[in-house]
Amino acid sequence: MTQPPSQQPPQGGFGAPQGPPHGVPQPPQGPPQTPPPPGQPPQAPAAAPTPPPTQPGYGYPQQPGPYAQQQPGPYAQQPGPYGQQAQPGPYTQQQPGPYAQQPGPYGQPTQPGHGFPQQQYPGAPAPAGSGGGGGGGFFKGKPVVVIGAAVAALLVIGGGVFFATSGGDDDKKPVAKKSGDVQKPTTSPSVDEGDGNGTGREGSDDLNGGRKPGEAKVLWLQKNDVDLPRNGSDVYGPWIVGDTVVKGMYRTVSGFSVADGKQKWTLRTPADICSAPSQTTADGKIVIAVKNGTTDKADCSVLQLIDLNTGKAGWKTEIKSSGLFDMMTDISLAISGNTVTVGRTGASNAFRVSDGKELFGKRDGTCQPFAFAGGPKLIAATSCRTDDVENPQHEIEEIDPNTGKPKWTYKLARGVEVDKVYSVSPLVVSLNKGSGDSKKWSIVAFRENGTLRSQIISDKGDKFAPNCGSAFSIFGQHLDGCTGVAADANTFYMATQDDTSGSARTNQVVAFNLNTGKTKWKAKAPAEQTMSPLGMEGGNVLLYVNAGYSKGGGIATLAPTGGTPKMLLQHPASTSAIESSFWDAKVLYANGRSFIASGRVSASNDKEELETKTMMAFGK
Repeated sequence: MTQPPSQQPPQGGFGAPQGPPHGVPQPPQGPPQTPPPPGQPPQAPAAAPTPPPTQPGYGYPQQPGPYAQQQPGPYAQQPGPYGQQAQPGPYTQQQPGPYAQQPGPYGQPTQPGHGFPQQQYPGAPAPAGSGGGGGGGFFKGKPVVVIGAAVAALLVIGGGVFFATSGGDDDKKPVAKKSGDVQKPTTSPSVDEGDGNGTGREGSDDLNGGRKPGEAKVLWLQKNDVDLPRNGSDVYGPWIVGDTVVKGMYRTVSGFSVADGKQKWTLRTPADICSAPSQTTADGKIVIAVKNGTTDKADCSVLQLIDLNTGKAGWKTEIKSSGLFDMMTDISLAISGNTVTVGRTGASNAFRVSDGKELFGKRDGTCQPFAFAGGPKLIAATSCRTDDVENPQHEIEEIDPNTGKPKWTYKLARGVEVDKVYSVSPLVVSLNKGSGDSKKWSIVAFRENGTLRSQIISDKGDKFAPNCGSAFSIFGQHLDGCTGVAADANTFYMATQDDTSGSARTNQVVAFNLNTGKTKWKAKAPAEQTMSPLGMEGGNVLLYVNAGYSKGGGIATLAPTGGTPKMLLQHPASTSAIESSFWDAKVLYANGRSFIASGRVSASNDKEELETKTMMAFGK
């Protein structure tokens, strides 16, 4: 697999992309400039994709490659310097309409643990195109540069800031019912502890045999025990609920003990899991989507409640199509409080998690939400019907999770599209404009009332590559799920692309002032290693430091003032090759333990499939 390029904030102005095709956008860079006259597009050079690094002996991890490009995204379109917020209120101008939306996810998951998809291992299996999962993103693996302030001003007025880079069944509401065809959870131990038995090494090989003083223990290592279809399967989760770590794959959802990795329960579904939210409810419940059949024509339309504490299935309901343009091939799910939302092209719905009651559905009017970001607030990306599909009209809203009514609405400039939500509180949103080599990328922050707070402007030369998942999705854009980013009340943190290649790869974390958009400080990763934000922990930035050549990875923190990363959990150097081998891995940290889980499982034959390592845990 080739190594994905990175992204950068805007610098200079809009301009023709440089370098090979598939360059990715970056945030604006350089000092603010006088905004160009309205209607004149900003310009900035595109970031050229970075060639894959030379791999050292152990197979140093690479960044996962993108599977699908995201479609352009609009910015705020309003009078005044950065555009104004539309009047809050219900559904004025909001109506259905096909919006041909493309893949793309969002901000950090809100869950007991912090998660970050690790960089990809060379030679990992090629994923099949399937909906759901973390959602594919145009910027996954693509370097981006943030565009200059001039562009930014134009796009937010007209839009925001950009980074350069090369009729039907409306009345039929679903009724929740008890699940009748989901098998009861079963239990069966599937993993041994850190001695390595049955976990991918020889039985006599002690995973902790080479551990040095001060290094964490390998608590357990797990191999795949699910018989998968020919093209493999995406992995949903993992989620940590109490003393259980849970993941879903193909037609099973399983819970494992965080202490020893032994399986606590397994729940089987009648068809493929096709989507899942990034976060659970506060009490450990989740709603996943399952296909309504086992044929290629099946829709991703059945919702299933699962209590992740026990593995027991709750209510189940099937979403009814609202018309011709209600595409349910792919859907995206998000949870906020006691509400789970279902986003897709052409329509959206929301249900109460506790009992499955539908709370709101497709709106009247010309504007329709197509994707949501959950957590402490519910943020919606909305598309408004226009007479030009090549020049879309998007809006950003905070909506009431119980009624679906907007608390505020921010209208983006024509042609600017909502890409991802990096954080819901404070609200930090990724936007893009254009397509292909002319695609531009921007990051903007909003105040609590929905007015523009700032645009992120990076220093010249900085390139960024947030990881927004690898699942391929056409009609169900995921706003959430991006990692490599974090935010607190006044600062936004983002990891840069690797600075070098081979065993000397390293990078930085850059902190941006959310009130001004300018760089506050930069912190370097440990020598010959890279690091990425997982979230916030006790006022500090929580980081995953990737395993390097003969160097173990680990969990570290950065003070809000920057400086040198402080290691909380140093993974053993002796297992660095295993740590680096997980495909599109996701990293979680909770209660002093770290977990690395593969984002996809696939192999060329059944024997290799059952030998594939799927999850690994470390602790003191």
